Amino acid sequence: MGLSGEAVTEQAGAGLYGGRFGVAAGHEHYKWWALSCTSLGMLLAATNSGTLIIALPDLERSLHTSLLALVWVILAYLIAATVLVLMAGRLSDLFGRKRAYVGGFLVFALASLGAGFSPDSTVLILWRILQGIGSAFLFANAAALVTDAFPREQLGLAMGANTMIAAVGLVLGPVLGGALVAISWHWVFWFNVPFALGGALWGALILRELSKPDSVRGYDVIGTSTFVVGLTGLVLGVSRGGLSGWNDEIVLGGLIAAAVLLPAWVAIERRSRAPMLDLAIFRNRLFAAASAAAFINGLARFALMFLFVFYYQGAEGDSPITAGIKLIPLAVGMLIASPLAGIYADRHGSRALAAVGMALSAAGLAAMTTLEVHSPYWQSALWLALVGVGSGMFNSPNTAAMMGVVPAHRRGVAAGARTLLQNTGAVLSIAFVMAVVTSAVPKGTLFAIFSGLAKGLSPEKLAPFIANMHVALWVLAAVSLLGTFVCLLRPAHVQATGLPEESPEASRRQDEAILGDTREAPASVAAGAR
Repeated sequence: MGLSGEAVTEQAGAGLYGGRFGVAAGHEHYKWWALSCTSLGMLLAATNSGTLIIALPDLERSLHTSLLALVWVILAYLIAATVLVLMAGRLSDLFGRKRAYVGGFLVFALASLGAGFSPDSTVLILWRILQGIGSAFLFANAAALVTDAFPREQLGLAMGANTMIAAVGLVLGPVLGGALVAISWHWVFWFNVPFALGGALWGALILRELSKPDSVRGYDVIGTSTFVVGLTGLVLGVSRGGLSGWNDEIVLGGLIAAAVLLPAWVAIERRSRAPMLDLAIFRNRLFAAASAAAFINGLARFALMFLFVFYYQGAEGDSPITAGIKLIPLAVGMLIASPLAGIYADRHGSRALAAVGMALSAAGLAAMTTLEVHSPYWQSALWLALVGVGSGMFNSPNTAAMMGVVPAHRRGVAAGARTLLQNTGAVLSIAFVMAVVTSAVPKGTLFAIFSGLAKGLSPEKLAPFIANMHVALWVLAAVSLLGTFVCLLRPAHVQATGLPEESPEASRRQDEAILGDTREAPASVAAGAR
């Protein structure tokens, strides 16, 4: 870097390095500066998710939109973020993670500004797709940037801090959403703009490029296109089926497209020189099991906040800000458990902790099936907190285990793969829950519930919604329980011992050895993968 250790430390204390804000990449405190950037991205994404979900009933009333269009305001964002996250990870491996991360903030800011001016649901969905593109670059690079900056023995702590910040966003989001909706639904999107621009500026000043570009160039256009069409068909078919019937032509067409194109995508990826998803990274048993658990986690938990917004605002008749406050226990449980879980996993491994987290979530989801229209709030608060603790126990150790075993020059695509699987589970979670909850419920009752206008409905009219909500929760609990057993399939923990770092070239030569390893990365491999 051209500076002595004392000079670097002196300039770092002043917040400057070489005339730039922040510290040098080799400085011992750089990892914490990098974590501040990725935490800001996680805070923005989590807060945005909470504010929008709490505003859905108001959006339906203000834009005079259909229930299916309202669902697609959520799904369009998730699909865009899901199908493009691997592209974003691949591009960051090729051209630099800092550039991709800062660009993600800028795209997110532009899309949020445009979304607030949307005259109808169609335009809003288009802006939400652009928001998803921006978030794909944020999600694909956050975990990779943290993994680049932190030694493996502190990776669980770092991931736990990121998850804790996301939990803070989940606490703020619903309450902030309720307050913003009281002004105007437009501010649910506009409030993102200054935060995203601030994140772009902070990342540009703070982040340093630590990884070398991947030597294998090229981009998998055919594979990406096949996956986009196949996943969209699957989600469209499942989400529309509950409203329009499973014999609907669009439903059948979407499901047939998914059945044909998704297996074709796997075949394409296995033969591509520069695949969208390099299936070789799944040869490692730890990475494969943790990836499967990430998918199950998204499938089991993502629709929960979505479901409870309509339970509180619809069935219970609460105002948006009251519903937001009632959702806080879910995030508080995550906030408490995430950093503690990360620290524990660094010392003792992730397998048992992730499995217990999944089991706790399954218990909380099953307990939620006892809720009725006028159940006391303490019951739903208790079960939400239990699921939040389970989520915190699972997320940070699972992410740290996945990223810690991957070679340095493959972390962009590995982070993309993790987000791809988790977001695919999340998309299917909402589509499935919507299909279950809307089936056999009269259309008038559905409109009243999802518009937040069900305050005058009798418990008898709300009974079909509550019964279907229970069915959905039982299925989510079963999925989470399945995730418990998947977590136990991962190999035992082997603690890193902090051997000297190897060069990126050495890491690259160890790629095949790491991918074929069947243990949690030992110290020598972990040091070369940092």
